[in-house]
Amino acid sequence: MTWLADASRTVTTGSAQQAVGYPSLFLLVLIGALVPVVPTGALVSSAAVVAFHRTAPLSLAFVFATASAAAFCGDIALYWLGRRGMRSKNGSRWLEAIRARAPEERLAQAREKLAEHGVAVLVLSRLVPAGRIPVMLACLMAEWPLRRFARGNLPACLAWAATYQVIGILGGSLFREPWEGVAVAVALTVVIGVAPGVWRRVRAAD
Repeated sequence: MTWLADASRTVTTGSAQQAVGYPSLFLLVLIGALVPVVPTGALVSSAAVVAFHRTAPLSLAFVFATASAAAFCGDIALYWLGRRGMRSKNGSRWLEAIRARAPEERLAQAREKLAEHGVAVLVLSRLVPAGRIPVMLACLMAEWPLRRFARGNLPACLAWAATYQVIGILGGSLFREPWEGVAVAVALTVVIGVAPGVWRRVRAAD
């Protein structure tokens, strides 16, 4: 019955790792949405790599649900805090933090596109590196109610989670060892995040 004991230990270990892993993923993505210093895209891709090498597709479904829910909750919380700051005479540190991460040029573009295309811009903003905050601030300045923002932000978070999960699956499918896939997934997300800024600097230099 050795094989049964080994199987039992494997299942128990996997369950314990999942019990810790999903809440940790949720918390880190939530924090990253509120304070964008955590590379949330890389976290989702890395989690997808690990899930791919375990009990896919069930684990992949859990990663997708956890990441998209955390991103949605974080965005809603940040937008709510921003609205409070807009209504306050003295502003708020959250609103100032949002404004500090939205350069005037990007904000002007976001406001123009938001006026022309509405919710579609909000959906796309999460897929564009550094596009989320300027569009969120544009929504705040346009005085979108929280409910309207939430309706547009839900598909945005679903599309974002799906995109970075696909990056992780592609990285995981290329290698037998999970850590190799994680390394590739993280590298890809870093390149995706850095490339637009580098391109803008090159254009400005020309």
